[in-house]
Amino acid sequence: MTDLEYADRAEQLLSAVEQCVDRINAATDADIDSQRSGGLITLVFANGSQIVINQQKPLHEIWMATRSGGYHYRFDGLAWQDTKGAGEFFAALSRDASAQSGWGLRFHW
Repeated sequence: MTDLEYADRAEQLLSAVEQCVDRINAATDADIDSQRSGGLITLVFANGSQIVINQQKPLHEIWMATRSGGYHYRFDGLAWQDTKGAGEFFAALSRDASAQSGWGLRFHW
């Protein structure tokens, strides 16, 4: 993947996360605060817990830090997959955001 392709894919992912937060906030009382600064998004839940999603441009990866740990994702041509084989980005974000917030949250591409 070229740097430009990575930048486009990473931006699509971050925009999708923001759109999901907007949709979740409109449909539920989950009250997720989404703060974006360049290639970094911090999701803050009502209980104060956070998930941080960050572009790692030199590696062409997306990193996600949650209470359950830190994860690295690479685009495989179809989806952002964990570099250690632990699954797809949005499935992991949905799982960890649900666990941290106490709500059944679904994030998707």
